[in-house]
Amino acid sequence: MLLTGAKLTVQLTSIAVFFGIILGTLTGIARLSKGPLRMLAAIYIDVIRGTPLLVQTFIVFYGLPSLIQRPIPAYVAAVLALSINSGAYVGEIVRSGIQSIDKGQWEAASSLGLSNYQTMRHIILPQAFRRIIPPLGNEFIALLKDSSLVSVIALEELVRKGQIIIGRTFRPFEIWTAVALIFFVMTFTVSRLVDYLERRMTPHA
Repeated sequence: MLLTGAKLTVQLTSIAVFFGIILGTLTGIARLSKGPLRMLAAIYIDVIRGTPLLVQTFIVFYGLPSLIQRPIPAYVAAVLALSINSGAYVGEIVRSGIQSIDKGQWEAASSLGLSNYQTMRHIILPQAFRRIIPPLGNEFIALLKDSSLVSVIALEELVRKGQIIIGRTFRPFEIWTAVALIFFVMTFTVSRLVDYLERRMTPHA
């Protein structure tokens, strides 16, 4: 049962980080733009980073249905809340990664006649991506652990499975220790994978 819950935990985290990277990339680029997009991106990042993920999950699962007049499945609510939360943090990671690229790269691209979009896509983002792999890995690990909060909406991920087993066996120490060990194995594996990718994409390291 715990391994089944762990599988759902990894699945939720992977999907949320996937959408979080897409949302975060757009948000990070918007933060570097001029005009209303920059302000909207800043508000989104500040609000999400300034409020607990637990509250965001409650808003999506309990609050949003009252506005759209229809219930939201727990799985969909969990993915949505985790993705929105991840997007805000990834947005700042992407912004800092882009800003770390030397301005001479922009000037060189401009002298070659490339548009801002072409420069961003073919020159800036590929270089920035190599630099943001470590913080992206940390974000995945953080979200993997924070995904335990979706147990409050009765989604049977790892922590919820542990609660169910404890309710049947009355052996909290053994079960929570097993849950902690499974989380450790998952986070340790991800951290080693991130280290491997960083070495592969940084030849001089």
